[in-house]
Amino acid sequence: MECLYCFLGCLLLAARLPLDAAIKFHDVLSNERTSGYMREHNQLTGWSSDENDWNEELYQVWKKGDSRWKNSWKGGHVRAILTSDSPALVGSTITFVVDLVFPRCQREDVSGNIVYEKNCGNDTGPSPDLYVYNWTEEGSWGNGTNEHHHDVFPDGKPFPHHPGWKRCNFVYVFRTLGQYLQKLGRGSARVSVNTANVTLGPHLMEVIVYRRHRHAYVPIAKVKDVYVVTDHIPVFVTMYQKNDRNLSDETFLRDLPIMFNVLIHDPSHFLNESAIYYKWNFGDNTGLFVSNAPTLNHTYVLNGTFSLNLTVQASVPGPCPSPSPTPPKPTSLSSVGDNPLELRKTSGITCLINRYGYFKATITIVEGILEVNIIQMTDVLMPVPQPDNSLMDFVVTCQGMMPTEVCTVVSDPTCQITYDTVCDPVGEDMGHECLLTVRRAFSGSGTYCMNLTLGDNTSLALTSTLVSIPARDPASPSRMANGVLVAVGCLAIFVTVITLWVYKKHKEYNLIENSTGIVVKGKGLNVFLNRAKAMFYPGIQEKDPLLKHQPGTP
Repeated sequence: MECLYCFLGCLLLAARLPLDAAIKFHDVLSNERTSGYMREHNQLTGWSSDENDWNEELYQVWKKGDSRWKNSWKGGHVRAILTSDSPALVGSTITFVVDLVFPRCQREDVSGNIVYEKNCGNDTGPSPDLYVYNWTEEGSWGNGTNEHHHDVFPDGKPFPHHPGWKRCNFVYVFRTLGQYLQKLGRGSARVSVNTANVTLGPHLMEVIVYRRHRHAYVPIAKVKDVYVVTDHIPVFVTMYQKNDRNLSDETFLRDLPIMFNVLIHDPSHFLNESAIYYKWNFGDNTGLFVSNAPTLNHTYVLNGTFSLNLTVQASVPGPCPSPSPTPPKPTSLSSVGDNPLELRKTSGITCLINRYGYFKATITIVEGILEVNIIQMTDVLMPVPQPDNSLMDFVVTCQGMMPTEVCTVVSDPTCQITYDTVCDPVGEDMGHECLLTVRRAFSGSGTYCMNLTLGDNTSLALTSTLVSIPARDPASPSRMANGVLVAVGCLAIFVTVITLWVYKKHKEYNLIENSTGIVVKGKGLNVFLNRAKAMFYPGIQEKDPLLKHQPGTP
């Protein structure tokens, strides 16, 4: 009897050994097992159950901390970076990308081999070899007698023979929701998953990467990342306002429009054919605004704190629910807008599903500088000659709050190359009118672009102008002034002599009868003086105030 028990025990042990020895896909990537219910209700097209056997003979399995990981790659370690365009609206497609980061001075060439970069020295100096891994010389895929043994995936399925597949020397295994997908690739791999059957919430994606090693494969990197599937449309809003100093603090200026731009995260273009509506409530008792455009301007006319609420609605096509044997109870239509999921039948086989996205923000409205203008530019005469420098006074006005600083940026005529930047505080003695004079120096003649800003803690108003500085006469301003004074003195003496001579010569013929004649003579004398001055100084005639007395001059 004891012999019978021993025989039965041996049979049971023998029957159990293969089960214990067989490695499953979930054993390789993670020790966590997914329930059959989760796997069944999250079926991904083209993916297989992670309960399948793993070919450990062809694809070695190393646990975390195994010393063999240190020698899995020549010259260092390979990192795998996993990214996705999560979050994904349920029904849309989410894409995962794995990029391999090779050790310094290594890269993948056009043939899929790993080579050392030229003129790149690492800690051990430049390598005498060209190749890190020359898989082309090791033999192409599908050559030799063992081709059917090594050009297969871990579950035994053969590699797809698409164009260029022989230059793909890495095998990527993706695992999520109790399922896996195998992919042959180069230094990067991309996988897209339709989320129509995926449960809402966060999920884990794991990836293990193998490289060729003769007629087997060696693991080189593992990586995992969390992604999210949601039934709410992922919505983000950018807010921009002219003169707002800090766009990130959600503090804006009164009486200036704010531009709100809605960004919908839809990388797979799932909503391209959908009718999208934007419902705005700005929290300032202006009512509800409904628009089909993602951009809207709004102006707050009062200071304070306001709650901004946006609801985005999109109707997407989808399968109609299965008919229920028990008809649903009628519901009031007034509560439809609060339900995140609505079904509207459009044909016998499809329905429109309403999806919603929400955005909320708290906005603070304050007073600020609304506008700035340069109303006058004046050339300043310097008492000390400085032919290479010119001073200009700019008379500036503004609307709104009084500024606390003024800054100017002087650049080339295209406003691209900056020459000089100057900032000055603005005094508190301006009163209630925003009017100030800004003096700036310019080096040499030419045309300059000048940006002028007035700012305070919350606002920054900008205006720009082109400034033209004429070339200076080599003679200094003081010498010119002296010359003018001397010339005018000589001219006065000359005019006096001529006047006396004319008076004596025509005294007996010209009778002064009334004041009108005096005015006429005075006018004639002024004209004569102007013409005499014009002979000596034709360049300054337009600056003479006597021009206003010339005939025909307004």
